[in-house]
Amino acid sequence: MTGDHAALTYSSYLALDEILGAQRPRSDEHDEMLFIVIHQVYELWFKQLLHEFARAQQVLADGETAHALHTLRRSLTILKVVVAQIDVLETMTPRQFTSFRARLDASSGFQSAQFREVEAVLGRRDARVFGHYPAGEQRSRIEAAMNRPSLFDSFMTYLALHDYDVPAKSLHRDVSAPLEPSAELQRVLLRVYQDDAGEAQICERLVDLDEGVQEWRYRHVKMVERVIGHKVGTGGSAGADYLKTTLFTPTFPDLWAVRSEL
Repeated sequence: MTGDHAALTYSSYLALDEILGAQRPRSDEHDEMLFIVIHQVYELWFKQLLHEFARAQQVLADGETAHALHTLRRSLTILKVVVAQIDVLETMTPRQFTSFRARLDASSGFQSAQFREVEAVLGRRDARVFGHYPAGEQRSRIEAAMNRPSLFDSFMTYLALHDYDVPAKSLHRDVSAPLEPSAELQRVLLRVYQDDAGEAQICERLVDLDEGVQEWRYRHVKMVERVIGHKVGTGGSAGADYLKTTLFTPTFPDLWAVRSEL
C-alpha cells in the first residue's frame, strides 16, 4: 500500500463517522434519541434480512440443502433479534413518546420500504402498500420485489430439483399474484414430511420463519397499543387498528395446512 492511501482502521472500515452522525433529533427530549437509534438499527437488520433471503433463494434454486438450512437459520436468528428490540422500545412510556411525537410530522414506520421488500420476498402481494410511496426509487424497489419469485417460489424449484412432483401451477405460477393454498401441493408436502430427510428440515425452517414473522407482527401491534393506544398512527396511519388486521395470517399457508394430516 502506498502513502497515497490512508491505513484502514476500525472506524473507517465501518464508516462510523457517517453511522454515528446519522442521529439527528428534532427536539431536546431525552427519549427521541432512543426512538431514532432503534429504528435505524431495524433498517440495518432489514437490509441484512434481504441479503440473507437473496442468498437463501439462490441456494434453494440450486438445490443446496445444507447451505439453505444454514441461511434460513441465520435469517431466523436475525428475526428473533428484531423482535427482541421491541423490549427496548417498550421502556419508553406513552408520555415520553408524546413529548416529541409531533416533531415526526408525516413520517411513519409504514414508510419503511425495506420492510415492504421483506414482506414481498416472503410472498406478500398487496398494491395497497403503494399508497405510502409516491413514484420514485422506493416504490420501484417494492414493485420489483412484488414481481420477482418469492422465497416460497424458490422452495418449489428446490423440491422439483429433489425429484418431488411439484404441481405445474405451483412451480410455474404468476409470481406477481398472492400465494394461494393448494391441496395438490399439500399432498406433495406430506410426502416430503414422510420421507423425513433434508427437504423436511427445510420445511421446518420455513415454518420457523413464518412463526417468527407472526411473532414480530403481534409484538409490534402490542407495542403500538402500549405507546399510543388506539390513536391515529404517526403520519395519519390507522395505527394499531390496521396492524391488527395483519395478525395470524400465515406466510406459507400450505406448510401450516399439512400439519393436520401428519
